[in-house]
Amino acid sequence: MLGFLVETSESPAGLPLVSSYHVCRRSDPMDLVALAEQVQKADDFIKANACNKLSVIAEQIHFLQEKAKKVIEEAKRDAELHHAACNMVKKPGQVYFLYQQNPGQNYFSIISPKEWGSSQPHKFIGAFQLQHDMSWMPQEYGDEENSHKYALQKFLLEPLLQDVF
Repeated sequence: MLGFLVETSESPAGLPLVSSYHVCRRSDPMDLVALAEQVQKADDFIKANACNKLSVIAEQIHFLQEKAKKVIEEAKRDAELHHAACNMVKKPGQVYFLYQQNPGQNYFSIISPKEWGSSQPHKFIGAFQLQHDMSWMPQEYGDEENSHKYALQKFLLEPLLQDVF
């Protein structure tokens, strides 16, 4: 039969799924209009939901791209710092002071700018703490909070590390 959206069999595949009265009766022409409006409304909601979800994913992609850039920048910085001249064995947890002797020639020292005083031989670049994962953490030299954190970290970690190594 034309115009029906549901099969007219009372028991398709032997299972009674729909009422034959509701399926076979003559329907009001407005039912089709209401059905079309419902389908259109569902399509609109689906499009809106998909757009919202895609917007969230786009924001997450942007966030991840920024995080990836930061990771790459930190990896480059860490590699550059590991390639700086150093006449000592670097140990995790220790703060090292980076100086520039000539443009492009950096070296690490354990002597801080304060310890050099007015006889500081080269330009001070920054202080960096070697982390246990061999990355470098920039330190605000002279910052009391960081020096307390460093002392606390050294106090707590050294006994644990001695047991492990």
